[in-house]
Amino acid sequence: MSDDPIRLVTVGRILRRRWRLLAILTVMGALVGYGTSMLFPPRYTASASVLLPGQWEERELLTQAEIATSSAVVDRAAATLGWTGVSGAELRDQVSAKAADGNIIKISGTADTPERAQRLSDQLAQQFVTFAARIAGDNTDPDAAAGPEALRQKVEQTNRRITDLANAADPGQTVESVQARTELEKLRTALQEAMKKLDQADPAVNKAGMVVMGPAARPTGEAPPTRMQLIVAGALLFLVLAVIGHLTAARVNRRLRTEPEIAAALGSAILGTVDVPDEQPAHRPKGRDPRAWIRRLLGVDTRWDIPTPQTSGDEASRQIRYRRVCARLRDQLPAPRRLLVVVPDGDEIAHRAAGQLVAEARSGPSPSSPSRGYPMLRVVGVPVSQPMVPDRDTESGALVVLSAGSWTAEELAGIAEACADAGHEVAGIVVAATVRACPTRTAGSPPHHATPALAVRGHASGGSV
Repeated sequence: MSDDPIRLVTVGRILRRRWRLLAILTVMGALVGYGTSMLFPPRYTASASVLLPGQWEERELLTQAEIATSSAVVDRAAATLGWTGVSGAELRDQVSAKAADGNIIKISGTADTPERAQRLSDQLAQQFVTFAARIAGDNTDPDAAAGPEALRQKVEQTNRRITDLANAADPGQTVESVQARTELEKLRTALQEAMKKLDQADPAVNKAGMVVMGPAARPTGEAPPTRMQLIVAGALLFLVLAVIGHLTAARVNRRLRTEPEIAAALGSAILGTVDVPDEQPAHRPKGRDPRAWIRRLLGVDTRWDIPTPQTSGDEASRQIRYRRVCARLRDQLPAPRRLLVVVPDGDEIAHRAAGQLVAEARSGPSPSSPSRGYPMLRVVGVPVSQPMVPDRDTESGALVVLSAGSWTAEELAGIAEACADAGHEVAGIVVAATVRACPTRTAGSPPHHATPALAVRGHASGGSV
């Protein structure tokens, strides 16, 4: 799987085969989210809206939103509220403002109770309006401080002065008098147009009068993240991390899956692939090892990263594969002899295949016939961590039976070295694969070579099967 892309079927396989572990981790994540919510008290957020009349550009609205949360406004709000132990610097972390559609500044305040959140947002909106009005009317020029009405009065006075100058001019029809009256009229017209443009562009006229659009509504629910959100987030986080952990482990998995890789690691040839029905063992070991009990409880005692077993034929078709392996082994050896069937400990599929292979060898032609006899086989289990194979006695060779995708190249090389140290040459390799068994054949009788699979009782002790 390390070279395969991640597909939805892979994620589905994880969810289907590791649902116990994922369910426990999801519950743990929910508990962690609940514990996190206990560390943070509930918070409530209320919002008040301020309307800005007139025409405003987007950058001007953003500037007003920054002013609403500035220290000048927040400090005034903190002083007015008079909350014990709460300064303007602390309130700045609990307030926010943003420009909304329709020239509206939405001011929000967050507190530990709905009442305090409502008061905070209302007071902040009032202080913002007051501060903005003060900025609009504040100017160091005494003439400008008189406001638009004073400017209009000065314009009227100037118009009257222009009229007086025009009347005082020479009433004659000289060129100089006509030019003087013409220039005065142009000056009057230009002054009136300038005053009209000033009325249209004056921000004090068009942008004054910010209005708070009612008191803030008292919040009825907690501000995010709420306790339920933290619980759900913790559960989802643990679930996603568990799935990612499974995918990462599969990506870095170095177990050999193909027959050429297995043959190269053991230094021998593949004699064939046999099918083992995918079924639960009749019983599980009842040892007192707590780790094994926990693995069974979590459902991690079986592989998840192997594909779904394919449907095979009936029992007779599966036994044909075993007979073919025995026949190849017979043809490969110079004479019928005894062989050790080496099976890695913990490989349940290989143990079942080895038992069926031994049963098929015993039910085959008599070993006394050099031309037709199958080798005599004896199953031994070999621990992969410290492989140890019985010394050469009556057996003169080893047949390795294993399942694909269960062992690394280093582990298989250790088994091959253990066989060589015991004086056994690896005569061949048999790969066991799980399949889904079809219903038992009802018509006709099975072949005369068909025998039930024998249970493997002795492993490292070396009992005959």
